[in-house]
Amino acid sequence: MISKYRHLIDLNDFSVSEWDSIISLAKEIKKNPALYSHRCDGKIMGTLFYEPSTRTQMSFQTAMLRLGGSIIGFDNPETSSVAKGENLKDTTKIVSSYADIMVMRHPLEGSAKAAALTSDCPIVNAGDGGHLHPTQTLTDLLTLSEQKGTLSGLTVGLCGDLMNGRTVHSLLKALSCYKNNKFVLISTPELRLPSYIKDILNASSCSFCEVDSLEDAIPELDVLYMTRIQKERFSSEEEYNAQKDVYVLDRNKLMKGKHDLVVLHPLPRVDEISIDVDEDPRALYFVQAKNGVYVRMALILTILENPSPTKLFDGKVHAGVCCRNKKCITNREKYLPKSFWGMGDTLVCEYCDERILL
Repeated sequence: MISKYRHLIDLNDFSVSEWDSIISLAKEIKKNPALYSHRCDGKIMGTLFYEPSTRTQMSFQTAMLRLGGSIIGFDNPETSSVAKGENLKDTTKIVSSYADIMVMRHPLEGSAKAAALTSDCPIVNAGDGGHLHPTQTLTDLLTLSEQKGTLSGLTVGLCGDLMNGRTVHSLLKALSCYKNNKFVLISTPELRLPSYIKDILNASSCSFCEVDSLEDAIPELDVLYMTRIQKERFSSEEEYNAQKDVYVLDRNKLMKGKHDLVVLHPLPRVDEISIDVDEDPRALYFVQAKNGVYVRMALILTILENPSPTKLFDGKVHAGVCCRNKKCITNREKYLPKSFWGMGDTLVCEYCDERILL
């Protein structure tokens, strides 16, 4: 299925050369913001945040306002007709008829793609459950490009909740498209990277290893991407408590890192980076957060000024098959077509990437 709108559901909806163009444009905007202050005069952005957000929501709002546009939407579904039982299709269909571009965060995986099926404007995925977060990845790429001067040949450590970390999944998918990057995956056995992301790394011939010690791994890293243990993704308090304090970056561990190590974090942090790390020049997560405004300005302009179709599905509908991922949007919104692509005797859900053995 092909949509007539230019959506950003997964970063792969854009080519690598387009990522590079967005990053270059973001750098230009950062240098000369006044030149872009009226590029979206008269345009409206809808922001639908079904989950809490500070940086993503406010940076998108700031981006649109700095481009001269306006904003509608909600940051709490309980203040909208969602609280009355309105389904995702109806909410997004209505808001997309009022807006020129729509940004959505939702706790269920595949929700942005589901919204794109019937939207009357471009959809930008601002995080769908523990699945993907492509605009955070653009922010990460901009920051790395500025700090390292390249997106290739890096040894990147990713630490924390790699199973549920949508920022991790998106960043690994993106950096696997650049040459000679190596990945050190630092997590407990319970929070290791999902198999579908490992498949992507293998298909790209990327070198990666799984380890459980941050202290042992940090000396070899060019980049350390810390993530929080996400309480909202656990089924019980007990499961969360067993994982929450396993990885903490403090001054003592950081002293073992390279002098030009880049420490990133998509934020918010809880206790996985000590406050005393903030003053170290290698700690760049606040710079990273600020960069989110410029890269989202560049993305908004790219989508609105260069419209083109987006292919949403590659596979086909299997009416009698249900996705086994309980967090998949198709298990909440029953009207959605159950689309899968095949891989031998395995089907893969085109909303959330869950594998189903036939």
